Amino acid sequence: MEALAKENVVAVIGSGAMGSGIAQIAAAAGHQVRLFDTRPGAAAKAIADIGKVFGKLVDKGRMGAAEADLARERLHTVDALAQVSDAAIVIEAIVENLDAKRTLFAELEGIVNERCILATNTSSISVTAIAAPLRHPERLVGMHFFNPVPLMALVEVISGLATDKAVAKTVYATAQAWGKDPVHAKSTPGFIVNRVARPYYAEALRLLQEGAADPATLDAVLRDCGGFRMGPFELMDLIGHDVNFSVTQSVHAAYFGDPRYTPSVVQQELVNAGFLGRKSGRGFYRYGEDAAKPMPNIEAPQPRPSTVGISVRREVVNSILSPMEARLNEAGFTVGHREPLHGAEKHEAPAFHCNGAAIFLSDGRSATERAAANNHANTVVYDLLLDHATAKRIALARADQCSDEAYYSTVGMFQAAGFEVCRLDDVPGMAVMRTVAMLANEAADAVNQGVCSVSAVDIAMQKGVNYPRGPLAWADAVGIQHIVTVLANLAATYGEDRYRVSPLLRRKLAANPNGARFHA
Repeated sequence: MEALAKENVVAVIGSGAMGSGIAQIAAAAGHQVRLFDTRPGAAAKAIADIGKVFGKLVDKGRMGAAEADLARERLHTVDALAQVSDAAIVIEAIVENLDAKRTLFAELEGIVNERCILATNTSSISVTAIAAPLRHPERLVGMHFFNPVPLMALVEVISGLATDKAVAKTVYATAQAWGKDPVHAKSTPGFIVNRVARPYYAEALRLLQEGAADPATLDAVLRDCGGFRMGPFELMDLIGHDVNFSVTQSVHAAYFGDPRYTPSVVQQELVNAGFLGRKSGRGFYRYGEDAAKPMPNIEAPQPRPSTVGISVRREVVNSILSPMEARLNEAGFTVGHREPLHGAEKHEAPAFHCNGAAIFLSDGRSATERAAANNHANTVVYDLLLDHATAKRIALARADQCSDEAYYSTVGMFQAAGFEVCRLDDVPGMAVMRTVAMLANEAADAVNQGVCSVSAVDIAMQKGVNYPRGPLAWADAVGIQHIVTVLANLAATYGEDRYRVSPLLRRKLAANPNGARFHA
């Protein structure tokens, strides 16, 4: 299916941040744009502001002067909806209210020609519900841009139950022609991004509630170990807790109380207090000229241990610890290999060993539970790293039974390898591991339920919210078996349906136990 031709007129209804951004990219792509807003002077001001943006792009060498002049000339205000009758597509970017959107599209149906595509930029309202009262619901489609529109690459192309496939394909191709990375999705609560992103906030809030660490430390771990652009607490402060909490409530209600989307009482208290984040001057952090920069808690320097060992099974060729072993080797440790012990002294493998400590990558159990299962008191677990070679920080948790000597020897080992060490309280799954496992689980469920494809969910989370890796590509990197183990252990510990394993993850394992992957 081909994109809309440049001679086709694009109409945008609503000249706020989203509407003006859509108008900007459509004009830059070569379309004549009609911009309408019910507020007197709002559309004209938006066009003037877009013109200034084009000027700045010229100054930065990102747009030619002649190109900018032509783009400005393509932008036109209209005083009445009747003046968009020649549009090939009308994109709505008004208030997030079902009745308001239905009223607008019902009026537009009497104005535009029968071939005109009607698109809604809704971020949360059912496209099926918006289209339901229309005479021709098949021509209405979701075209969900992300803010700021000119900078964010993702466009979710949302099909309601009645949406014509050809309409969705045309909008997809048009978004591509406008320089975006579109993905197809089915109209379900939260679409892709607002659904799959829920665990990033939810697990962080639960970790805080359970006393895993303070917000600054958890943010640092998710950023520096997990590679996320922003930590969850600073991100929620930026979004606004009223907005973030409302979206969580909406998704939770839309899925009929599914515990996976349960809102947090911690965030509810912030909303109740009026601590909404940056816009109110206080959220998880304080803002303003006198506000101190939040700093993570880190372990004090410890002596470098003399030896480090690793126990592996001979049949395991590519150990899950191999990337960390390479980092320790680069730090000058000669990591000695040995077979795992058996009998009364048996323990799991693979594991690192340092002055009596057994050191494991988190598998969703607490270090304390793992120590009891292995009958090895001096157990330490470490959190998932996006990139072992470049990470500057690592998070550890010690079993309640672990001696200070064993734990601080472990700290010294990681510090000698160039890590700044953050200690988390001994919560199951730690921070990055349980977050990534839950993101992968949610993404797998979205695919399993036909909301989107594997590639679409990974593109959406990278392009829409700047995740360092798509959730299902991350599952491939960690190992689907390990992701399932983490989720199963979390479910067993908490006894909650929140951590149920997606049927698609189990299906992948059943089909290929030793090499399950989402991406070839």
